[in-house]
Amino acid sequence: MIYAAMVGNGLIAIAKFVGAALTGSSAMLSEGIHSLVDTGNQSLLLYGIARSKRPADEKHPFGYASEIYFWAFIVAILIFSVGAGISIYHGIEKVLHPHPVQDPFINYVILILAMIFEGFAWWIAFKEFSTTQGKKGLFQAVQESKDPTIFTVLFEDTAAMLGLVVAFIGIWVAVTYDLPVVDGIASILIGIILAGTALLLALETKGLLIGEAAAPEIVDDIRLLISKQSAIIALNEIRTLHRGPNDVLLALSVDYNDDILAGVVERTNTELELAIKQKYPVVKRLFIEVQSAKHHAEEVARAAEMRAKEAEE
Repeated sequence: MIYAAMVGNGLIAIAKFVGAALTGSSAMLSEGIHSLVDTGNQSLLLYGIARSKRPADEKHPFGYASEIYFWAFIVAILIFSVGAGISIYHGIEKVLHPHPVQDPFINYVILILAMIFEGFAWWIAFKEFSTTQGKKGLFQAVQESKDPTIFTVLFEDTAAMLGLVVAFIGIWVAVTYDLPVVDGIASILIGIILAGTALLLALETKGLLIGEAAAPEIVDDIRLLISKQSAIIALNEIRTLHRGPNDVLLALSVDYNDDILAGVVERTNTELELAIKQKYPVVKRLFIEVQSAKHHAEEVARAAEMRAKEAEE
């Protein structure tokens, strides 16, 4: 999906720049910048995917899976700073110093072809996203998604389609009614669309960078698996952390029956780990802490008290 989008955007960018050079359209120039930024962004996502697959080492014992989140955040910054910034700048220049669009037919042909290619790319991205969406609403699915490559490409392609429509209407109005200033306004609107897209991507990837928990249904299932272990009398705490789209770190604190032997604890821990990883292969690392429920509650209370004191200071 990313490879197809990258090649398509690269070819479209070249066509748009040629159209902008031949006709002097600010909106077409903004669209060329838009496609060029998208091409670079998809290259960065591919680079991030490759980097995230590196095995763990001594310096990074939990691996590099979270690196894809970093590069997705960089993509959001580039869309805002380069795509939106330059588009708005050129739009303002055209508004302040308007000049007519020459031979608009070239722009119309390029924009229509771009709409066809972008529409196809958007459909592929939407179908890919729909496989992970399930019965959730669009915005809920984006918020809960742990794979930024899917919703980033979908957002970019959606912004691209909106930008193409704005550019087409802007050029048509500018030529039909002899209002070249509208071409500049279209460029500014394209920049605003890119800025909004960048903001949404930044908010979503920020949460992934900070660290998000696994889906509630996964956590609930793990609770159920733990409850089936007769030797465990209480689940003190369960914490999950997505380090990558398919890399979850799981930490458990459980209380065992005091009358059982150490061998039973070891065997139960092994059986529990195998059961969890078999059902959820995304759980790459699992840590089980054996602690009495009473001592755990005391520790939680003590930690809460310390946080309250720090907040007062």
